[in-house]
Amino acid sequence: MAAPPREHRRVGDAHAAAPGDFVLMFDRTDTGPSNISLAALAPCAATVDGADCTAHSVLLDVRSNVLHPYPLATNPWCSSGALLPNGTLLQTGGFSSGDRVARLFSPATGWVELPSFLAARRWYATDMILPDGRVLILGGRRQFNLEYFPHADAAPALTFFPFLDETTEPDAENNLYPFLHLLPRRHRLRLRQRPRRRLRPLQPRPAARRLPPVPGGVPRNYPSSGSSVLLPLRPDAPAHAEVLVCGGAPRGAYHLALRNGTFVAADRTCARVAPTDPDPVVWAIEEMPMARVMGDMVLLPTGDVLIVNGAAAGSAGWELGRDPVTRPVLYRPDAPLGSRFDQSSPLAASAVPRMYHSSAALDTYGRVLVGGSNPHVGYVFANVTYPTELSLEAFLPPYMDPRHDSARPRRSGAGAGAGAGGEVVRVAAVAPAFATHSFGMNQPVVELAVGRVAELDVGVYEAVVAAPPMPGVAPPGYYKWFVVHAGVPSSSAAWVRMRPLGPGT
Repeated sequence: MAAPPREHRRVGDAHAAAPGDFVLMFDRTDTGPSNISLAALAPCAATVDGADCTAHSVLLDVRSNVLHPYPLATNPWCSSGALLPNGTLLQTGGFSSGDRVARLFSPATGWVELPSFLAARRWYATDMILPDGRVLILGGRRQFNLEYFPHADAAPALTFFPFLDETTEPDAENNLYPFLHLLPRRHRLRLRQRPRRRLRPLQPRPAARRLPPVPGGVPRNYPSSGSSVLLPLRPDAPAHAEVLVCGGAPRGAYHLALRNGTFVAADRTCARVAPTDPDPVVWAIEEMPMARVMGDMVLLPTGDVLIVNGAAAGSAGWELGRDPVTRPVLYRPDAPLGSRFDQSSPLAASAVPRMYHSSAALDTYGRVLVGGSNPHVGYVFANVTYPTELSLEAFLPPYMDPRHDSARPRRSGAGAGAGAGGEVVRVAAVAPAFATHSFGMNQPVVELAVGRVAELDVGVYEAVVAAPPMPGVAPPGYYKWFVVHAGVPSSSAAWVRMRPLGPGT
């Protein structure tokens, strides 16, 4: 798409990221009027949920704090999304009027709806960008299958995915918003030829390899709602990947909160495994400083993982969480096992509880934008313990302390920066995530191999950076490139569009 770089996020139910200094926030359309009028952009129009003259979708310019409202015709509540390689946001599914709708968003066009595009209802599903630029759409409530965007004429509309069927628990389910991570090895998807006389195109099918169960048996997916990230991929071992899963709620927590008003303590463990290893039989287990359910995990340009938001007891779902966890923690993947959570310097806590329907994502300045929280069926702003929260705040990671300004690179172009001399320089390509219900979809961080670093002028340096070795490491699309010097990221990121040079590259 020929458009300036931009960034999309969604707060209150979820949010996503794309190129630029903008944040797109949107919420369900069936909870009544919002506080933002549509009159400045478009006249009132009837929707399938009834006439509504207020906005349930706004674009925030982070630099000027100006809001631009956009109308939504169908309900995107509890949906999924991904940034397409051309910079357009794909958003899939939702509730009621929106459960089979695919939507495309850009600031120029607003929301373009594709009615009945989806072959199945997608409510609590997950989207993942594939190496060829397509999007895999997996699961959703009572949907044990997957499909692709765009559709292929020769492919089946739906592919049965038995693992979702096998892991569904009666009433609680506990496998919604499944965690999906693209692994760098090409064998993650295998090709098959159908046994027919006439040749048919090869169709990808999910590989059947299974990892050992996480010790402890604690559910991690919605509504038990732990969180998960693919740890940063390194240039010295591009085929090696590790997955981290943290928090969640013990089995039965959802039912106890819903039926008995009993809010059991959340889980405090993190489990880490390398699924690309030849025989990944061991999960490394360690404990967070505090228990957490409904937490958000955000990958930082440094390679560290910020864990923010959530509750210490209960479960995801309406009114089912208690004891907000307002203090973030930082996980350092390269530290020795048992010391990856640095408790010597506690991070600043928020004054705002961020529980069910809250979210967090990295912006182009290295901040983590945190917003939302609504544990109620509708908007409830007063006379409750945890009111609906529509604010957006920024968390400043430790690397943004002014004491580090002397080491902070300042970007002067796609290939040059100031203040980057004296120590090792790294470049991190951070993919823009779609964050909802404690899971940031498509947020890998890929460290790029840095070659020659030359001083062009006093304090001005140019680095030669190698592209990722294959699309399985970094699928095509836009990435935020941060220069990291002495452990301090650049003051802003450069948006770079990466795409394969040709077949097999």
